[in-house]
Amino acid sequence: AKESGMKLLFVVACALFVLCTFDNADSSAYDKIVAHSRIRARKEGPNVCALQQVMGTKKKYFSTCRNWYRGSICGKKATVLYECCPGYMKMDGMLGCPAVAPIDHVYGSLSIVKASSTQNYADISKLRSEIEGPGSFTFFAPSNEAWDNLDATVRDALVSNVNIELYNALHYHMVNNRLLTKDLKNGIKVTSMYNDLDLHINHYSNGIVTVNCARIIYANQIATNGVVHVIDRVISTIGNTIQDVIEVNDDLTTLSDLFQNSELLEKLGQPGHYTLFAPTNEAFEQLGSDVLERIQSDKQALKALLSFHLLDSIQCSEGILAGTSYETLEGNNIEIGCDGESLTVNGIKMVRQKDIVTTNGVIHIIDKALVPDSAKQVMELLESSQSTFTDMVSELGLSGGMRSDAEYTLLAPFNSVFTGELHTDLLRIILENHILKNKIVLGQLYNGQQLETIGGKILRVFIYRSAVCIENSCLIRGSKEGSNGALHLMRTLLKPAEKTMYEILTENGGDHSSYFSMWFHSHPTLCGFLVCNCFNGCPQANNTVKVNSVQVPEADMMATNGVVHFVNKLLYPEGKTFIQFLSYKSVKKRDNCKYLIAVNAVLSCRNPYWIPGTPDGSDEAHLLYSI
Repeated sequence: AKESGMKLLFVVACALFVLCTFDNADSSAYDKIVAHSRIRARKEGPNVCALQQVMGTKKKYFSTCRNWYRGSICGKKATVLYECCPGYMKMDGMLGCPAVAPIDHVYGSLSIVKASSTQNYADISKLRSEIEGPGSFTFFAPSNEAWDNLDATVRDALVSNVNIELYNALHYHMVNNRLLTKDLKNGIKVTSMYNDLDLHINHYSNGIVTVNCARIIYANQIATNGVVHVIDRVISTIGNTIQDVIEVNDDLTTLSDLFQNSELLEKLGQPGHYTLFAPTNEAFEQLGSDVLERIQSDKQALKALLSFHLLDSIQCSEGILAGTSYETLEGNNIEIGCDGESLTVNGIKMVRQKDIVTTNGVIHIIDKALVPDSAKQVMELLESSQSTFTDMVSELGLSGGMRSDAEYTLLAPFNSVFTGELHTDLLRIILENHILKNKIVLGQLYNGQQLETIGGKILRVFIYRSAVCIENSCLIRGSKEGSNGALHLMRTLLKPAEKTMYEILTENGGDHSSYFSMWFHSHPTLCGFLVCNCFNGCPQANNTVKVNSVQVPEADMMATNGVVHFVNKLLYPEGKTFIQFLSYKSVKKRDNCKYLIAVNAVLSCRNPYWIPGTPDGSDEAHLLYSI
């Protein structure tokens, strides 16, 4: 037992050493994904990798954990395959892939990785002798399917002039230096063997490696004179910038004009690593002429609109396996995902043409314009969940009265808040309470701040540990900032404070007010709650708020000097004994309610257990308590 325990300890120590060594090695995201695939297939034998193949296609991936456990890639179901890991091969009668793949020159290696079409074209183009001879090459070899998928006209043109066009095309797939996947860093450019033109490398965190947006599907086949990587498409030379492409594309004339007017067009002609989601002319027409004209007349809104279509990184379609959020040059994020063979933006299939590779990035042509909040007017920030508020503001003419040169803030309640019918005049007042005169974004709100509505009312801001509230209503996540205003989503209708706490209590308590009068005149500033206890006939609400397990039937009665909450039981301090109520000489009633002061209901700012005395000789109810 002791010996077996020592063996187990030794195995664990070796495993930890290997893991630590691997973690510290100079490995790439691709190498790590392959290593994980090897671990998933360990039951199949040595040097076996688990891959996912999208059903109905020949596309296979060393998959990320997220796609692996979902059993899908780009929303399409994927089956699991077990194949020899790169560099290994099977042996008859043996489990797994125990044999190391043979090493040959680059030409011979093309046969090993089953790139027979590329090998054949290398033979007829007189490239064979070069890649059989001395040197250190990297060959990005198109797969057989890649050649099959190449436009027939292009392929025929290459084959009809094998000594020049085909030879040059193959040379463009080669680098005069051995580069393994760990050397193919994201965003680098490597010089091809055709006219020293650049190849654009992208190495994504999900393990995908692309060359001019063609995905490496089999990597690191070591050769005696270099290395072979198999790619999924035939790549062509690039010499145009993003600016060059959109200036000559007839479907992008509106986009080109907008970039010219915004003074951003030259940026697209400069070196960089950009992704442009380019809306077609029809996409801009869908916005409507009035919206497009308004945006064009506002240079800041125009720049925001165009910058929202730009990423400061190259995102090839083959590098997208699942929805991921990316920051645009406008500052806000968009989500790029995939649905089968289609790219999606913010969950919508809108990419008409993908992977137009340029010297400074990649273009995806889309059939819908992306409009950021910063290019919208404040009323355009409202969504369907606030449609009732939107309709009411429009019907009463409040939105029409908003000046184009002024700024506003909307405090918009959700549709569910509006129940029942209200008189037009009262409804106008309520809606005016939800529109501020100035643009106030979330980060500008602070405790004690006073905000003026378009109706002239003053609203107060309260900042709590986990909430930002304006009067009785707290903000819900989802604030937005537009070109001429801001939008905040509210839990309930706002009730501006128009009365003092004294006035609220006397209004609810009828003539029984002398005790309250003494109290508030002596201590006008209260730092806690004033709670009115009702025995019968109290107003009922949803009963979701509790104080010391006591229901709060009606909460948030906003006063100019505090807030009143009604509770349905008497409150008293924990550990203190409520004794009795003395005689009531002439307790007056209203609506079947007796209003009493709870012992711990009012807290002074200096002493949380301060309770005011009762004037001698009064005929009001007296409350005894013990400390």
